[in-house]
Amino acid sequence: MSALAFALIATALYALASHRLAGHAQGPHPTPRHWLALALPALVLHALVHGLAWRELGSADLHFFPALSLVGLGMAGLTTLLGPAQRIEALGIIVFPLAAAALLAYALLGGAAPGAPLDWRLQLHALLALLAYATLAVATVLALMLWFQDHALRQRHLGGWVRLLPPLTQMETLLFRTLWAGFVLLGLTLLTGVLFVDDLFAQDLGHKTVLSILSWCVLAVLLFGRWRWGWRGPRAAKLTLVAMVLLLLAFFGSKFVYELVLHRR
Repeated sequence: MSALAFALIATALYALASHRLAGHAQGPHPTPRHWLALALPALVLHALVHGLAWRELGSADLHFFPALSLVGLGMAGLTTLLGPAQRIEALGIIVFPLAAAALLAYALLGGAAPGAPLDWRLQLHALLALLAYATLAVATVLALMLWFQDHALRQRHLGGWVRLLPPLTQMETLLFRTLWAGFVLLGLTLLTGVLFVDDLFAQDLGHKTVLSILSWCVLAVLLFGRWRWGWRGPRAAKLTLVAMVLLLLAFFGSKFVYELVLHRR
């Protein structure tokens, strides 16, 4: 089977897993684990698509669409890991369609001509960056869910998707654990950039570096505020969104302009 066929099957499985989870929002019983039988094969096929591309190109393809798909793979993997362990299966209702859309865009639009393989140090730097983006993207979805959950509880709207979520305090704990993981990964990304990239402030990299540092600083302020003053709820959600927007502009914003607008590789 071709990579496109694997991608289409994975996309369908992601969609079915999300639909299965969403269907339980109106039911009277807790969410069963049947969605895992759909999500796990989707993850394997998603990873296989990138594995085939790696074998063909000799290294990871980090252009716009493949990088977006890799972040989607990381998000789906974290969701599948956290869902059963933390009773946060509702995360898959949002994340699985995002992963499916990213994979489908890569399969249909993301083919790249083989280039020179990246040095292993740059591949390590890129891998850490993608892991940081995926982790912080999941944290952003958690922050949005926490924000809406807090609002729903204040309005005493306890039905629908809210019933799929764990208690508010558990949601906050999970959010900040995920933020800490993303903060560390982003810090390691910046560190490997300093060590392995020749000039982080070169013309093509300067804005990426500055925006990534700003995002890291926003996360540092948020985590310090949580430790020192107990920041939570909407304030934590807003700062998480600010950090993620800065990261998106740093990596995917510049890639979008260079590759899809200016047609530069």
